[in-house]
Amino acid sequence: MAFCTNCGTQIPDASRFCVNCGTPLSGAPVAPIGTASYGPPPPPPLKYDIEGHNLQIARVHMQPGQEIYAEAGKMIYKTASVDWTTRMTGQSFGDKILGAIKRKLMGESLFFTYFRAQMGPGEVGFAGHYPGKIQVFDLAPGQTMMVQRDGFLFAQSSVTLDIALVKRLGAGILGGEGFILQKLTGPGLVFIHAGGDHVDFNLAPGETLQVQTGHLVAFEPSVNYDIQMVGSIRTAIFGGEGLFLATLTGPGRVLLQSMTLERLRHELAPAEHRGAGQESSNPLGALVSGNFGSFFGNDE
Repeated sequence: MAFCTNCGTQIPDASRFCVNCGTPLSGAPVAPIGTASYGPPPPPPLKYDIEGHNLQIARVHMQPGQEIYAEAGKMIYKTASVDWTTRMTGQSFGDKILGAIKRKLMGESLFFTYFRAQMGPGEVGFAGHYPGKIQVFDLAPGQTMMVQRDGFLFAQSSVTLDIALVKRLGAGILGGEGFILQKLTGPGLVFIHAGGDHVDFNLAPGETLQVQTGHLVAFEPSVNYDIQMVGSIRTAIFGGEGLFLATLTGPGRVLLQSMTLERLRHELAPAEHRGAGQESSNPLGALVSGNFGSFFGNDE
């Protein structure tokens, strides 16, 4: 029976390292600096497929030991080999309550659903609640993305989801995103969902992008986000583009969406008041047909 030369702990004959302090025995190879010298190997990288076009679904192929968490209600299916549990995040009761309040402010559910492959490989599918696409961010340790309130879909359990407040009053009131954003910090994969198609920008230092409020999906913290008055009142009234635009100044990555949830609701709402054979709402058509009530926004 051998003893550790560092801490004096008795070591079994078959061991190559001290079970107490991890010191390698004489003749045992020493692991390179920065790597673990003992313990189980890390789980394999998360494998996934994103299928579909504007009604996409993310199919996650999980290996034993892998765990992901999602907003409640976003799962479409899972195999029986994947265990799931719903719980609050945080160590103490106070942390759990604070986390639940933050999630409600972010537009998320009070609880997260955790999925873990235990005995063997398994599969889980996720999708958004309205037509759009799924975007994946592979965050390095400490890397952060700021995401719109209802954008989070699911992530690896190593990713931290927290609340972020818009720093400028004007951006919070007029920006279409409100004062609350989601702050996602790596390491790990993050999956978000946003409407329509997506366009990705990598802004250079000092480069500025002006965006219709509400179409901003995500951006890096290095991007300066503000709301500015652009154009004239005439443009706002007759151009249909509004008076304020979100101004994003690099450096950093910016992700936009072509369809907002509010615009989708606005386009679908008139259909509730039209008959099956009626034309879609058109101000000029309403005047020509004599439907002045429709033109002035009066359905009576």
